[in-house]
Amino acid sequence: MTDDERRLIDLLISTHPAWRYEQHDLPGLPRWWAVRYEPLRLDQRGAGARDVLGRTTLHRLARALARHDQILHTLRC
Repeated sequence: MTDDERRLIDLLISTHPAWRYEQHDLPGLPRWWAVRYEPLRLDQRGAGARDVLGRTTLHRLARALARHDQILHTLRC
């Protein structure tokens, strides 16, 4: 893991603490994963939220987490 990746992981942990972050180097699969500590409710899943997000880069994972937060926010409004 590079220093930039470590800094971004630290930022993600502080910004999105409900997730566990993992790195996997498996052919054909995303490299970076976020896995929720607590399962989502059915209404949250129905709105498009997910328990697991995988992306090829940490920047893409950060964007996916931000979109995920927007989904959950609309349910609270």
